[in-house]
Amino acid sequence: MSIVGSHLSFSWPDDTPVFQDLNFTVPAGRTGLVAANGAGKSTLLKLIAGLLPPTGGGIITTGGTVGYLPQDLPLTGEPSVAEILGVQGRLHALRAIESGDAAEEHFAVIGTDWDVEERSRALLDRLGLGEVGLDRRLGTLSGGQTVSLGLAAQLFDRPEVLLLDEPTNNLDRAARQRLHAVLDEFAGCLLIVSHDRELLDRMDRIAVLEHGALSVFGGNFAAYEEATRTEREARERTVRSAEAEVKREKRELQQARERSARRASTAKRNLADAGLPKLFAGTMKRSAEVSAGRAGQTHANRMAGAQARLDEAERQTREDDRIVIDLPDTAVPAGRTLFEGDGLRVRDVFRDLDLTVRGPERIALTGANGSGKTTLLRLIGGDLTPDAGQIRRTGGRIAYLSQRLDLLDDDLSVAENLARSAPTLPDRERMNRLARFLFRGDQAHLPVRVLSGGERLRATLACVLCAEPAPQLLLLDEPTNNLDLVSVGQLESALGAYRGAFVVVSHDERFLAEIGIDRRLTMDNRS
Repeated sequence: MSIVGSHLSFSWPDDTPVFQDLNFTVPAGRTGLVAANGAGKSTLLKLIAGLLPPTGGGIITTGGTVGYLPQDLPLTGEPSVAEILGVQGRLHALRAIESGDAAEEHFAVIGTDWDVEERSRALLDRLGLGEVGLDRRLGTLSGGQTVSLGLAAQLFDRPEVLLLDEPTNNLDRAARQRLHAVLDEFAGCLLIVSHDRELLDRMDRIAVLEHGALSVFGGNFAAYEEATRTEREARERTVRSAEAEVKREKRELQQARERSARRASTAKRNLADAGLPKLFAGTMKRSAEVSAGRAGQTHANRMAGAQARLDEAERQTREDDRIVIDLPDTAVPAGRTLFEGDGLRVRDVFRDLDLTVRGPERIALTGANGSGKTTLLRLIGGDLTPDAGQIRRTGGRIAYLSQRLDLLDDDLSVAENLARSAPTLPDRERMNRLARFLFRGDQAHLPVRVLSGGERLRATLACVLCAEPAPQLLLLDEPTNNLDLVSVGQLESALGAYRGAFVVVSHDERFLAEIGIDRRLTMDNRS
């Protein structure tokens, strides 16, 4: 069982290339596929699944059937659970036979799958959907339930090649653990696109789609991170060595020029003092100049070579993608109360909930899907009013970053959005701050509507964290959803510099560990 791509190329209808002449082999086992947003990860899965035709080359999947779970699953609609699983016809035939209808076509539909209902219910139960009936409509399921149902639909027919695109999005902790258990037992060729580092650490190998090539690294994501860190450190050492060489050659070139100038001056005086004929003196002068020129050219050549080596070393060193910024205006004195809620109740979501947020603590809201985490964030931020209970906000601006990242004006540039958030900030300082969020030069003047998910997150963070007044309480709802791994790291860097308090909803345990959570509040639909 394997996936083989041979000279694979794909371009969009407007001739925009995604990748060209891609060659790769994904063997049996578990492979995690990572890349920057927009590199073509989801497109590659669709090509492998046969949902898109390549513009060149081809793909061969050996071993049998292919299952594919897309990232953008429909969250509404009328199909039943049985229809999503692809068993509606067999269940209908089974019911007809049980009611006494012995028509031959019913037996033809069932074939040998007489335990179809038991298999369906067992698989649903395994993925945490045991209480979901086979006649339940898709539109009544939560986002996490929809993802789990989509996975069940792909697993039901026992594919030998399984393609999953961000399968942990919208899954709570318990659902993620069930997913891990199912995938650990999958015996075929598994290819997963994910930014979930916990899931990627369960892989046998990591495939990286970058610069138009697919490279495969043996080991899990932690091993890949260590290998890339070692490689990056080696490149940085090469750059430092090349910089030192350039400085040394510059110094030696300058010293050679100074020595040449001194020798020329001394020779000129000596010739004048010697009283030699002009013709002979001129010949000696030209000979000295030629000799000095050769020496100077030698140093210049060495200098040019050193500069070329530095340029090449810098070219191979990726641009620093870390957000490093100081945010003193967001500081909150330790113990200062920013929010108090007593006896909060929202109908059908939670009741009798008490919460106090003090600076500069970092709180993680955890719990099952539908337990009220987003609702509580909206209460803290003032977007919702509780049905019962008391709320006190005791000063300090509160900023809420929803999953949609919809705080910015799409028609304005990044710089113009920051100008709206911080109107008294001088233009030069505004550009300096955007540069610290990796919007350098013309990038700061890009309209928000053309930004990728990760770029939009950075722009939103810049406008929120540099706002006037700066927020002292930050609310974040699943901030890592749909971000590539570089963007997740940038978010962690920005939150590391933030000096206020924040409350974050996330099922990404690695992310929560990286941002230094002080306290966890587990929601359970009651309190």
